[in-house]
Amino acid sequence: MTQISDAKKRYDEIPIPEELSGVVRSAIDYSTVRKKKIRKRQKSRMGKKVLAAAAAVAVMFTLGLNTSTAFAESMGELPVIGPVARVLTFRSYEKTTEDLSISVDIPSVEMIGEDSGLADDLNEEIYARCEEYAQEAVQRAEEYKEAFMATGGTEEEWAAHNIEIKVWYEIKSQTEHYLSFAVMGTENWVSAYNETRYYNVDLSTGKTVTLQDLLGDDYIRIADESIRKQIQERSSAGEAVFFTEEEGGFTGITEDTKFYINEAGNPVIVFDQYEIAPGSEGMPEFEIVKE
Repeated sequence: MTQISDAKKRYDEIPIPEELSGVVRSAIDYSTVRKKKIRKRQKSRMGKKVLAAAAAVAVMFTLGLNTSTAFAESMGELPVIGPVARVLTFRSYEKTTEDLSISVDIPSVEMIGEDSGLADDLNEEIYARCEEYAQEAVQRAEEYKEAFMATGGTEEEWAAHNIEIKVWYEIKSQTEHYLSFAVMGTENWVSAYNETRYYNVDLSTGKTVTLQDLLGDDYIRIADESIRKQIQERSSAGEAVFFTEEEGGFTGITEDTKFYINEAGNPVIVFDQYEIAPGSEGMPEFEIVKE
């Protein structure tokens, strides 16, 4: 131990040359400058990477909001940067009784950027219509049960109907130009009251899009010719069955004809079940390719 202590004492007493202190300070200064330069280059590279990834992140963020109700609800309080719109679940509830089960998801549109007040009007309309449909559906189910029981039905037989009422929404497309979505209400025991409404928004103006906006002033002729051609092609190929005009089939569109916008930016015209074809054909759709 004494030898170690003596060695340490001799080491501590070794004089440090003045020039060595300068060398050390120079080395430290050089190291500091070099580190700053490296950080600067790293920040530059990082900035480029961030900019390159920003668009992808924005797209994934928007898709997450629009395709996942849970994700949308969790992100609802976060600010959104850029001229985008998003559809969030405004109200969601489920209820099950001895007579029926009901599931309701009411959407809400939030516009970021150009805001013409359309979002408020749309949201009020959507909310009122969803609640109205749900209430009317419950009333129809109750009236149906009364009639069913009055004609000799039993509680066991009624329970076997498994009455389900559903209100929900579906994003049809969201591009840099348009947001298109559908709000639907269905009752599994009767198709006559099933309802679908489509909402199409121009993201650059914040206004509702019409068929005339997409196809031009001659939109009726363009759509009618395309639909008749597609009906003929599907019928000839045996892919679908349509009513003739004499049977109440397709006679032409109007300004109130329902449609949504697909990812290609084309309008897709939709007809209700039984409107132009037998019920087995569901809701026929026709994409109108813009000239």
